[in-house]
Amino acid sequence: MRVTRTLRATVGAALTGALLLTASGTASADQTRKDLWPLEAFGAQDLWKEATGKGVTVAVLDSGFRTTHQDLKGQFLPGPDFGPAQQAEAAKHPKRPDENVRDHGSAMAGIIAGHGHGPGGSEGVKGLAPDAKILPVPTYNNNGLATRWAVDHGADVINMSYGGSVRDADMCESIHYALEKGVVVVTAAGNDGWSKKSYPVGCPGAIGVGSVDQYGESSDDNNYNSDMDLLAPGVRIPTVRGASDSAYETANGSSSASAYVSATAALLKEKFPDLTPGQIANRLVKTAGLAKAEKAKGLKLPDAHYGYGFIQPGPALRKDIPAGPADGPLAMPKGKAPQTGVVPGADKGQDPNPPMGAKDKLMLYGGIGLGALLAVGIVIGIVVAARRGKNRNQSWG
Repeated sequence: MRVTRTLRATVGAALTGALLLTASGTASADQTRKDLWPLEAFGAQDLWKEATGKGVTVAVLDSGFRTTHQDLKGQFLPGPDFGPAQQAEAAKHPKRPDENVRDHGSAMAGIIAGHGHGPGGSEGVKGLAPDAKILPVPTYNNNGLATRWAVDHGADVINMSYGGSVRDADMCESIHYALEKGVVVVTAAGNDGWSKKSYPVGCPGAIGVGSVDQYGESSDDNNYNSDMDLLAPGVRIPTVRGASDSAYETANGSSSASAYVSATAALLKEKFPDLTPGQIANRLVKTAGLAKAEKAKGLKLPDAHYGYGFIQPGPALRKDIPAGPADGPLAMPKGKAPQTGVVPGADKGQDPNPPMGAKDKLMLYGGIGLGALLAVGIVIGIVVAARRGKNRNQSWG
C-alpha cells in the first residue's frame, strides 16, 4: 500500500538535514507512532492477520538493552550470564557524548518486537513482529560466543546490526553453526558508503541488508559490494532509546534496516516453521521489489547497491512460492560447522559501536545517526529533498 498523502506532503521537508541531524530524545510517543512510516508502508495491520511473530524468538546481539522501556516491557527473555559484563565493557567506550549503552540494542528490539503503550498499544514504537520475543545478548568482545549462546538458547532468528573490517575468530564459524541449526542470521551492510569487505555481513549465509527510504531508493551511505542482499526501511525511523523508559529518537542506517528484515523473518518463521534459513531468504528474495526508476535502469540483480531489492513482507507471506533447495539463493558456507567456539574474552570480537572512521563521524556504523554541522546538514538536506521531490512514495506490496 502507499504511504498517506499527509506523509507525501511533509516528508520532503522532514528529510532536510536528516542524514546528519537525527539523534533526538524529545519526540512524543504520539508523534513517534505517527512518524513510524514503515508500518503503514508495509500494510502492517493486514500483515498481522497472517502472522505476528508469535512463538518466534529473535536474538539481538548488541551493546546493551533497556528491558523496562514502556514499549518493550515483557518482550525480553533472560539473557546470558556474561551479558552484564559485556554491557558494562561496552559502556566504557561511548561513541558520542549523549550515548547510553542501552540505546542501540533497545532500538533494534523495538523495531522487531515493540508493543507500544497507551490505549491498545496505540502510542510509541510498535515492531513489525510484535508478538515475537527478544533474546537479548550483550556483545562487545565475544561475537562468536554470543552467537553460539543465542543458537543454543532457542533463537530462531539472529539480528546483528553492527560490523567492521576485521573478521574475528569464530565469527563466520559461529554463523555457520547457527545456519546448520536452522537459525536465520541477518546482518547490517554498514553506513560507510564504501565497497570494502566487512564482517559479519561478509560471512557466507548471513543476509546482508542496506537502508532504503520510503521512495524505494538505496541510501548513499550504504556499503556496497556482493554482500548486499536486500534493502529495508532505514531512513528517519523512530526508535526507542535506552536513556529512560520513555525516551525516543530518530535513526538512519542499515541497523534499522536489518532489524526490519529480522522482524520479517520472524513473521515467516511463524507461518512457515519448517523452512530452512536459505528457504526463508528465498521468499524474501523472490518477493523483493525495485522502484520504477531502478527498474528502468535494467539492473542486473543482485546489484551491489540494491541487492535483490527492498523487502515486501506482504508478498513474502502470501505468495505461493516453492520452498526450493535448502541452501536458497544466497552463498552458503561449505562443509560442516565447528561445534565449539572460543571462550569468553579470547576472541577480540566485534564492537557493536566500533571506532569511528571518516564516514562514521557523520553516522554510527550500525545506524543511529550522529548530530553534525548544521550548515552541512542543511545543504545535504536541500539536495536530498530536491531529489525526493521528483519521486512518489514507493508501493511496498
